[in-house]
Amino acid sequence: MSQPIHSSAAPQFPLPFSQALRAGDFVYVSGQVGVDPVTREVVGETIEEQTLQCLRNIETILAEADLTLDHIVKINAFLSRQEDFPGYNQAYQSLMKQPFPTRTSIGCSIGSYLVEIDAIAYAVTRRGESL
Repeated sequence: MSQPIHSSAAPQFPLPFSQALRAGDFVYVSGQVGVDPVTREVVGETIEEQTLQCLRNIETILAEADLTLDHIVKINAFLSRQEDFPGYNQAYQSLMKQPFPTRTSIGCSIGSYLVEIDAIAYAVTRRGESL
């Protein structure tokens, strides 16, 4: 069984998906884009600004489950432009601590957003901690 996780402090969209679901020891966070949670306006015009906002939105949702970015074990990222990968990596590395989560980053068309990120968190321990 899975349990929905919802944060009113994260961006709200009128789309048919859960912000996150807890399934056993894992929390699966739906893809987040770089929008302000209150205005739902895109934050900034750069990949760095939007990447940081995506991760902050994920952090807000994880906090509802008493988790942090340090609980993330897997990231999937979708970037609109191939040339944004260096800026994405720079912004990503500024918030994510080592050991870094496993990650897949793909260039694809995602409309007007520069990046969308989803995450899987392991609720039992933080990355790098022993069980």
